[in-house]
Amino acid sequence: MAKTKDALRIIDRMIGHDRQLRGLIAEEAINARVARMIYDARNKAELTQKELARLVGTKQSVIARLENADYDGHSLTMLNRIAAALNKRVDIRLVAAKGPRQHA
Repeated sequence: MAKTKDALRIIDRMIGHDRQLRGLIAEEAINARVARMIYDARNKAELTQKELARLVGTKQSVIARLENADYDGHSLTMLNRIAAALNKRVDIRLVAAKGPRQHA
């Protein structure tokens, strides 16, 4: 196996074929992306967390929590409220999963 300094390749090798671990990592990646989208949209609108919270009808601490990559309680209702306050809309898609189909 060739040596690499690419962190993603190193992690991929460490995880191997552990589906449960890959699922957890994918879930955390989604949480981080949602948090970053909220943060980026708020900053692009040149709003503070407190200003966005006022527009959304919540507290600054809620916005801070939503912008935290470790937070896993994002709700579609709150994302729609934030999008509306920023004159945007939420766009959700279902895309093909990688690998074999899994049934519950």
